[in-house]
Amino acid sequence: MHHFFRVQLSSTRRGARLARLLAVEQLREWGVRLTAPRQIIAELASNAVLHGHVNGRDFALLLHLSPETLRIELVDTRGDKDLEPTAPPWYAERGRGLLLVAAFADDWGVEWGPAPRKTVWAEVRLRRRDQQG
Repeated sequence: MHHFFRVQLSSTRRGARLARLLAVEQLREWGVRLTAPRQIIAELASNAVLHGHVNGRDFALLLHLSPETLRIELVDTRGDKDLEPTAPPWYAERGRGLLLVAAFADDWGVEWGPAPRKTVWAEVRLRRRDQQG
């Protein structure tokens, strides 16, 4: 069983919210537990809008489901290469998104190209009980 889902959305708060909602519904349909994927998608969609926004360009959300793994990809058109998860000061209200992705994902990374595209991806290994048939 392999499934694929892709949606292209505007680089706005509304687009990020819609990405989360559509992804959760798709994952429910596939029978995937939602805790880790929901958090990862929320953080990556927010980052795509806040840090990957380029006027007039959209971002894409892709989900790849295999029997063992769910791969989440957020593709934007900003090629910034400063994506290391560093802890913000304790008083900061923002800046913990990639730390949360690293905590919820079994693996994650960034792929650049073709210019100016950037793909931030995360993988969650599935356990047998994560899927319903």
